[in-house]
Amino acid sequence: MKTPLVKLKHLLATSVLTLGINAAQADDPLKAGFVYVGPVSDYGWSYEHDRARLEVEKHFNGSVTTSYVEKVPEGADAERVIRQMAQNGTDVIFTTSFGFMNPTAKVAKRFPNVVFEHATGYKRDKNLSTYVLRTYEGRWVSGIAAGMMTKTNTIGYIASFPIPEVIRDINSVYMAAKSVNPDVKIKIMWVSTWYDPVKESEAANVLMDQGADILIQHTDSPAPLMAAEKRGLKGIGQASDMSNFAPNAHIFSIRDDWAPHYISVIENVKNGSWKSQDYWGGFSAGMLSIASMNDNLPEDVKKAVWKSYEEIKSGKFKPFTGPIKNNKGELVVADGHSLTDEELATVNWYVEGIDDTIPQ
Repeated sequence: MKTPLVKLKHLLATSVLTLGINAAQADDPLKAGFVYVGPVSDYGWSYEHDRARLEVEKHFNGSVTTSYVEKVPEGADAERVIRQMAQNGTDVIFTTSFGFMNPTAKVAKRFPNVVFEHATGYKRDKNLSTYVLRTYEGRWVSGIAAGMMTKTNTIGYIASFPIPEVIRDINSVYMAAKSVNPDVKIKIMWVSTWYDPVKESEAANVLMDQGADILIQHTDSPAPLMAAEKRGLKGIGQASDMSNFAPNAHIFSIRDDWAPHYISVIENVKNGSWKSQDYWGGFSAGMLSIASMNDNLPEDVKKAVWKSYEEIKSGKFKPFTGPIKNNKGELVVADGHSLTDEELATVNWYVEGIDDTIPQ
């Protein structure tokens, strides 16, 4: 481990632990490591994290070196990979899947001089931060498009795992679609994977067989869009620009851009100002964007999507603003109240109108 990452005695004397390398004192490049749940070629979640890693290298121009491990299963294997990175002298480690939360927290306690950043989780420590995208913002504009374009009044949603991020995104899609189409329904297929093109394609076809003519996904391959293309139906891309895989079916993609956060974190580590936090980035932070909107969309759909995007980006509209009832008829968000980040992180209910139950 190179020094000085920080002076531990000084850190322990402060009320908030701050970790970092003083760039003026460090001779060697800072080492940043990234742990991915899927392959960098998934053209979705892990692909965009790795694209951001390359932006980090470009931005720091030799003063930061990076490494990554892809296709890491969530569980014991993740702990081994994260621990090995820390043992190898990595200064800041980004673990990029919800299921890496407990392994990351465990390794962070063993390596107090290493900075850890975990995506989409909620466990933090003096040397462990969390960060997440406001993906529900992208789901809202997706729901606007889906609600306006469906001819069968049925949206198909391919879901990965029943964690708060996925559940709130399903809710966001449905509420947005309902706001423009009172007759809309949503059918949900849980595939228990982040990346499995075969399972994703199978789920897409089942949903289309059940009448869904617009597909939205919380999985990482372009397989659902490709399935929609074959059947002359429509879909929205997840995490990265998937337009090339389905030129006719593709409505638009909601693209993730992690580079601003990664660059900011590493700058703070280098100058010694890093501190543990729970960071959320969305449209306003430039970490979510609408990519490759299809020219074949009706003009009224384009206008409605961009209007919704601008209202969310400016803060004029917040998707989870009450009154909102769950699908048991219980008031879960009071009239006029917008869910805080802490409340958004614990969403475990479907909104009123979703005729389904959340898997246990």
